[in-house]
Amino acid sequence: MTRVIYGNELAKRIKDEMAIEIKDIVAKGNRRPCLCVILVGEDPASVSYVKGKDKACKENDKFTV
Repeated sequence: MTRVIYGNELAKRIKDEMAIEIKDIVAKGNRRPCLCVILVGEDPASVSYVKGKDKACKENDKFTV
């Protein structure tokens, strides 16, 4: 049986779950998690990947508490 997976819907669900986990972490008195990246060199694919991660973090204001 074939199962169609819609990436946008799956990503939204994962981001929503992460937002809840982050709120729980902060509510317990812990620091809010963050994403740190070390980019070695300037490979265009790597730079694009890092920019995408940065954009995703900034766009999703659910991660700010």
